[in-house]
Amino acid sequence: MKLPFAKMQALGNDFVVLDGVSTPLTLTAAQCRKLGDRRFGVGCDQILVVDPAPDAQADFGYRIFNCDGSEVGQCGNGARCLARFVERQGLSTARAIQVATRTTRMNLELLEQDWVRAELSRPEFQPARIPLDVPAQAERYTLDSPVGMVSGGAVSVGNPHFVIEVDDVARAPVQQWGEALTRHAAFPEGVNVGFVERVAADHLRLRVFERGVGETPACGSGACAAAVIQRVWGHTEARVRVDLPGGQLRIAWDEGQNVFMEGPATWVFEGEIEL
Repeated sequence: MKLPFAKMQALGNDFVVLDGVSTPLTLTAAQCRKLGDRRFGVGCDQILVVDPAPDAQADFGYRIFNCDGSEVGQCGNGARCLARFVERQGLSTARAIQVATRTTRMNLELLEQDWVRAELSRPEFQPARIPLDVPAQAERYTLDSPVGMVSGGAVSVGNPHFVIEVDDVARAPVQQWGEALTRHAAFPEGVNVGFVERVAADHLRLRVFERGVGETPACGSGACAAAVIQRVWGHTEARVRVDLPGGQLRIAWDEGQNVFMEGPATWVFEGEIEL
């Protein structure tokens, strides 16, 4: 079949976005791998599908597939692209929409100059809700791994994150430690591994190794997780800017509240691919 698609990016985190509203769409893992292949397909970090609303509270459904074919429950950068896609495709004229993934819901608001504000749900720290297999909840966890003992904070913002504080993010062992930790036995569904450098109380630098993908230029949910963990540790203010290799995001969170993320979402091109 010929499948229309849009290629979009948010701070270099790139996506193939598909309309499952106009035509119901089922994707196999093999089709996701083809779409994500940078030589034989379109090429992307994730494939995003906008679906009809699953219930009266949501405006759209939102499915996220990694380029290895695995489905995940959250992608903050992708959500901002999805909001722009819905507008450009004429699927909605509203400036604010709610989307439902398999694990969470997000409110998305179109701002000026291609920026989008995403309101995520409250962070989950209970190990069973992350999920994280440990005896008890803590602000920091130390894991025995192939690279030695590694300490960090764990949180779910719709998907699981393990955040490690480093002195210099440019020198962080992202590939080596990311590969060792993303499939760690303590995380039964895998985990995204963030390496965060605190520049100031309102400024972080971050690199993220995403499960099923590897290191990406940016990770919106990873930026939220890093800001939340730093706030829990008492290191930062409620509002921070997070610098990633692909650009900057603005994150706001205070204890007991939802997380807010603001950043750009850009249309790259559109086309059709034979699947």
